[in-house]
Amino acid sequence: MRRRDFIRIVAGSAATLPLGLHAQQPERMRRIGVILAATADDTEFQAWLGAFLQGLQQSGWSIGQNVRIETRWATSNAAGIRKHAAELVALAPDVILAHGASTVAPLLQLTRTVPIVAPVFGDPVGAGFVDGLARPGGNVTGFMSTEYSMAAKWLELLKETAPSVTRVAILRDASQGSGTSQFAAIATAAPALNVNVNPINMGDADQITQSIESFARAPNGGLIITAGGASLRHRDLIVKLAARYKLPTVYYERIFVTAGA
Repeated sequence: MRRRDFIRIVAGSAATLPLGLHAQQPERMRRIGVILAATADDTEFQAWLGAFLQGLQQSGWSIGQNVRIETRWATSNAAGIRKHAAELVALAPDVILAHGASTVAPLLQLTRTVPIVAPVFGDPVGAGFVDGLARPGGNVTGFMSTEYSMAAKWLELLKETAPSVTRVAILRDASQGSGTSQFAAIATAAPALNVNVNPINMGDADQITQSIESFARAPNGGLIITAGGASLRHRDLIVKLAARYKLPTVYYERIFVTAGA
């Protein structure tokens, strides 16, 4: 048999072999976008991101080999979050991990097809992120961090711990469903406990400082901090002000305790 005919026969036979007998094709590189409403030096967010990356490795994903991570530390600035959200969507990732409502909302303005996973958000139904808890629909899923009626228990706990409290300032982010819904639950429980509650809408650091300073001028005051990105971003300031004015305070998460509360 001539060499040319032999090569033709071998090549033809190889073309008819099952795909599994060919050289294995490299696995497609997956891309995960991560957007965090924090700065890169935030130790708590660093720990959360580290746990996520560790979980990926334990599940068989190897960064740089079969998955690429695009992380955006978007800080707390709304314009900055929108900018970083647009950058991630433009990369067409397989999925986006978005921490909190402040990052999910701008992402949904940009895409209704890229899957978005939120490890924590307050009121996804009220915010319009999902159709319902049982059947979310759309491209968002995740974990709701609290059930709002629990907020009434925070007031009961504060009153039990500091019986002299008759005035309570509720620090909330009025732009988030968690802030308004938790305040509503607290306000409903207040009359039975003979407590007056006052909402403080969290803005920037100066606004928070001025509001707490003003509230603390009268006696028998206490604080309740509701869930939301604003309280997380300003946790060091809030803890410092509560201590400065000796205000009994109930926080919704242990992160405030680790910050010195």
